[in-house]
Amino acid sequence: MKSVEITLPEWLPGFLDGRTLFNDDTSKMELAVALARRNIAEGGGPFGAAVFDRADGRLVSAGMNLVVPANNSALHAEMVAIVFAEKLLKSYSLATKGRFELFTSCAPCAMCLGAVLWSGVERLVYAAKADDARAIGFDEGPVFDESYNYLEERGIEVVHGFMRKEGRAVLQAYLAGGGNIYNP
Repeated sequence: MKSVEITLPEWLPGFLDGRTLFNDDTSKMELAVALARRNIAEGGGPFGAAVFDRADGRLVSAGMNLVVPANNSALHAEMVAIVFAEKLLKSYSLATKGRFELFTSCAPCAMCLGAVLWSGVERLVYAAKADDARAIGFDEGPVFDESYNYLEERGIEVVHGFMRKEGRAVLQAYLAGGGNIYNP
């Protein structure tokens, strides 16, 4: 095997419908949560994320959980959003291309939290908390308060539980709909 291909879902361009500017945290998180909700409807996992340019609120990339449809345990929403942002900006670190922030519908797992650190984003904002993901059966791995302190000590602002109710509602809808808990 010479390569691994990550393909965004066909529904994404129509879903975004040309929306590229997001003026505030609420509209940015609404997009991340809406991506998660739509991804459930399309057979994916209950997580959505997006990278935005902090200078003007421009959407750089959108990500959704592709673990099951792509048969790839690394394709969490945050990872997909970061990978496509780096690809678009042609850089292994977003910090070399400006100031960026990541909005995600749920607290990042251990893998994604590491990617946040290495990606060069300046700000992480998440909705549902890890306890909400664990409540429906997902294991977010070894993430502790110290993990977030580590990010903050390195200059990454972290906003915990912003629009938590909306993020948690997506997780609960996934469970109620018989969604696959693929990492118990």
